[in-house]
Formats: sequence, C-alpha cells, structure tokens
Amino acid sequence: MSDSPAGAAGAHNPWLIAVVVSIATFMEVLDTTIANVALRYISGTLAISTDQASWVVTTYLVANAIVLTASSFIAKRYGRKRFYLGCLGLFTVSSILCGFAWNLESLLVFRVFQGFAGGGMVPISQSILADSFPPAKRGQAFAIFGVAVVVAPVVGPTLGGWLSDNYSWHWCFLINGPVGVLAFALVAMLVQEPKSAIEERETLKRQGIRLDLVGFLLVAGFLGSLEMVLDRGQTEDWFGSSFIIVFTIICVACFCLMIPWELTRKNPVMDLRMIATRQFGSCFLVMMATGAILIATTQFLPELLQQYYGYTATWAGMALSPGGLVTMMMMFVVGRLTGIVEPKYLIAVGAGIVALAMWDLTNLYADATFWFFAWSRIFIGLGLPLIFIPITTASYNGIPPDKTDQASAMINVARNVGGSIGVSVAANVLAYREQFHQSRLVEHVVPSNPAYQTTLQTVTNYFATAGNAADAPGQAIAYIGQQVQTQAGFWAYIDVFFVLMLISAAAVPLALILRNVHR
Repeated sequence: MSDSPAGAAGAHNPWLIAVVVSIATFMEVLDTTIANVALRYISGTLAISTDQASWVVTTYLVANAIVLTASSFIAKRYGRKRFYLGCLGLFTVSSILCGFAWNLESLLVFRVFQGFAGGGMVPISQSILADSFPPAKRGQAFAIFGVAVVVAPVVGPTLGGWLSDNYSWHWCFLINGPVGVLAFALVAMLVQEPKSAIEERETLKRQGIRLDLVGFLLVAGFLGSLEMVLDRGQTEDWFGSSFIIVFTIICVACFCLMIPWELTRKNPVMDLRMIATRQFGSCFLVMMATGAILIATTQFLPELLQQYYGYTATWAGMALSPGGLVTMMMMFVVGRLTGIVEPKYLIAVGAGIVALAMWDLTNLYADATFWFFAWSRIFIGLGLPLIFIPITTASYNGIPPDKTDQASAMINVARNVGGSIGVSVAANVLAYREQFHQSRLVEHVVPSNPAYQTTLQTVTNYFATAGNAADAPGQAIAYIGQQVQTQAGFWAYIDVFFVLMLISAAAVPLALILRNVHR
C-alpha cells in the first residue's frame, strides 16, 4: 500500500492525512488525563468525594479498552471510514454531554460512551496511516502518531488545570466539541476507503464471518467487573460487602468462561494464544505496567500538589509540562535508535529510568519545590518513549500479517487496562496506608509521652500569644491533629510511589526475555 489513489490518502498528500488522524487521536488520548487535575473541582461541584470523582478517569479507560478488542473486526466488516467517522461523531457528542452533566451518574454514563467511541479511533488511525504511506516512510508517520499518543496524556493535566482555574471543569470536555467537528469534516473529505479494505469487507460478507459477540460480552464483563471491584473495594470494605462479592463472582465467571470460548473460536475477539506466547505476552505485560505508571502518576501527582502544597490546578498541571516536552523530543530520538539497538534493551533501559524516577519521588518532603516534581516528570519523560516505540516493534515480531490489527488493538488494551488498574491500585494503597500511618503516629500522641507534652505546651503558648489564651489549648490540639494527618498523607503518597517503582522495575526482566528482532 502506498500514497496512490488505492490507499487511504487517495490523491491527497499523505502527510496531511497523518496530521488529520493525529489530531483526532490526540483529542481522544488527551481525555484520559485532562480531567485529572479537575477532580477536586468535579467533586466539589457534584457534591461527591474525590475517590468517587476518580471514576471519571477509570470508567473512560475501561470502556475504551473493551471496545478496542472489537474495533479491528468491526472496521473490517462494516467499513473502516464509516466506523471511524461514527466513533469520531459519538466521541464529540458525548464529550459535549459530559460538559453538561448534572450529577455523577450522568457524567459517568456520558464518559462511558466517550470511552466506547474513543476505543475505536486509535487502532483505526494506525491502519489509516499504514495505508497512506509506503513502507519506507511509515516510521516517520508513526513518529507523529506516537507524539500524539504519548504527549497527550502529559499535556492533559496542564490544559485541564488552566481551563478549570480560569473557566470551569466543564470546559475540559466542551473543548472537544469544535475540535471534533473540525476533525470529522477533514476525515470525511480527505480519507478514502482503500481498495484492499473494500475487497476484505466483501470477502468477510461472503464468508458470513460475524463478530464474536459472546467473547466480546465475556471480555466486557470481566474488565468491567474487575474495575468495579478495584474501584469500590476500599469504600465497600472488600469482601465484607455483598456488592463486592457479587462483582467478584461475575469477574471470575467471565474470566473462566472467556478462556475456553476464545481458544475455540476461529475469529476470537481476543486471541489469547498471542498473549500466551513469550514475545507478545511479555510486551502485553510491559505495556500494562507502562500504562499504570503513565496514568497513575498523571492523576496522583496533581492531587498531591493541590492537596498538600497548595498548588492551583494550573500549576499542578504545569509541574508535568517539562516531562511532556522531553517526551516529545525523545520520540524522534528513539525512532532512530530502534533501527540500531535491539528493542528489548531500549525497553529495559526505559523501564529502569522510570523506576528510578519513582524511587526519586519516594524522597518526598514537606518543603519540596516545583522543580523537585518537574524533574521527576522529566525522568519519566525520558523513559516512556524508550518503551512505547520499541514495544510496538517487538510485539509485532512473529505475528502473522493477518493478526497485526488485533495485535495493535491488544497492545492498546494493555495500556488502558494497565492505566485503569494502576489508578485503582494506587488509590487503594493511598487510602490503606494513610490509615495505617495515622494509626501509628497517633500512638505517640498521648499524654504520657514527654515529647507530646512539650510540643503541646509550645504550640499552646504560640496560640495564646497570637490570640485568645482561653482558646489556645483547643487550637493547639487541633493543630497537632492536623499535622499528624498531613504526615500520614505524605507517608501514604511515598508508599504509592514505592509500589509504582516496583511495577516499573518488574518490567525490566520482562523486557530482557524478549527475542531479538530484525530491525
């Protein structure tokens, strides 16, 4: 396939097609993180807890991952351009509806529709790019696409913070309206259905091959119930709750039924045999770990900065911006390195750098400056491109040509599912360890402790000097309680970053067991 009229570009310049599909992809991936710094605004406006507000992120990721499993087949069976425009239109409309949501339930419903629509856009964008360029130029085209995929989650918090501070959180979603309309018009005018895709669609119709609907429902049930258990487990007291038990049973049942069903289908929605191989399975796990780091850090770093350092949403997002610039530059550097160095070594180095960045964040302290957090994000920005681009090359190694679309979809599933699980695990670690540290610290805040008595007397004297002496003892006790809670929070965030460090470090040996590939 090339840039001839038979390709997706038709008579148009293929670089114009690359820019158009990258705009749509950037908008879709941007929505994985743009609401992260706005969660406090969302929780305040809708009168919900910050933990409930985090469902805005995880529901999108799960819905996105579910549709990814079926997007390749639907595009082949019913027309790539038709499916792409349908996804783009639904994404735009649901984004606008998210901006007008009146309560948490309505926001989550519209967010799920947004995730469903977005899930079909990324893999189809890749297919359009592959059809628009000759093989010799595809690497450069995918570098532009890679910038959209990797930089968008980092730009999201900055843009979302600025919109939330200066306008309202609703604009984090409403901004997709005009961009979506423009992208829809450009795709409709410029992108063509390749002749090969039309022939493939007709072949599928003649053969009567249909979507593996049962497999799709089992995958959806497994991922959806797993996310429900991870999201609600902490607040519902885990298996002390009948709600959690029911969803656990659904999750296990769907998983156990999914394996034999998918292994015996001629056209499975998820080819589990691919995941069972050393090469693709390792890539799948590494991408899950990468998604967990990328999404979890872009949610919890802004929360930390706003809650304990007094940053506005804009400045919390700005702390992540230097990492985004570094990521953008590294994408082109790594694009050249993949032709020289074995992908497994690049992935291992990238995972090692990200692990070191997470370890650096465990040195968190109360007086940490803006650049302490910015530098940690820069290190992450150095490491992530060393994983994203080489893992695409490594994951396709040994995959038959007719399975490349599904391989692409499944790698994107791994990123989104990993991100969703990463957010849920980090939230649970944060809640549990905050309770743990607070209970340990409170053990020392007792009248029999001389250090407590000294501190209480010092603080009481301070408040007595500064204000009403009668209220000073009560103010001193309240102040000490607040400090205990703050210290417990700091230690809990340190534990979160330590867990993320272990996840990153686990990706290193997984990368090293990959086979050498022909570059």
